[in-house]
Amino acid sequence: MTRLVLASSSPARLALLRSSGIKPEVVLPEADEPALAAAAKIDNPDLGAEQLVGLLAKAKAESVLSNISTNGALILGGDSALEFRGEILGKPHEPEVAINRWRQLSGNSGVLHSGHYLIDNRDPANPVGSLMVSSTKVYFSTLSEQEIEDYVATGEPLKVAGAFTIDGLGGAFIDRIEGDSHTVVGLSLKVLRQLASGFGVHYPSFWR
Repeated sequence: MTRLVLASSSPARLALLRSSGIKPEVVLPEADEPALAAAAKIDNPDLGAEQLVGLLAKAKAESVLSNISTNGALILGGDSALEFRGEILGKPHEPEVAINRWRQLSGNSGVLHSGHYLIDNRDPANPVGSLMVSSTKVYFSTLSEQEIEDYVATGEPLKVAGAFTIDGLGGAFIDRIEGDSHTVVGLSLKVLRQLASGFGVHYPSFWR
């Protein structure tokens, strides 16, 4: 069996892996996402959502390399953001922000980008990383003001990229998608398989 370390605090990513037969070891990343994102935008004002999620996924995976428990394993870092009307939308955190965001999303569409950075740390003296970003277009339902307020009141939208989920309460407010549904959850299993294959790892060896 091949060990997989998940460098992410996302419950959705962990639940997806577990439901797919993988029981990763979780090591919380030490990367400061807001600071890294702000610095990246200063260095490159034209930085797009696809580039940003790749950068943050890489930073998360690399931040746990110093943890001895990751030796001999593959390390997966992930990050997601919604691209909407030329803006990069991450986690809203505040209810007012989430309500205003949903007023804009209602009846419209955006592209959810998820970055995946996989590090082959089976030889700790020579870790090697590889990056892939997957993107899925999401079409949002038209919501009433009461539906928006009730959804935000649950707290679910506050801590997720774009202020919505597809695998939780927010799934009722998505009309359809174009692309990989797992990308919207925040982790594409197809991408994980492709990245692992690039390191010569047989994907079923992750299964427990």
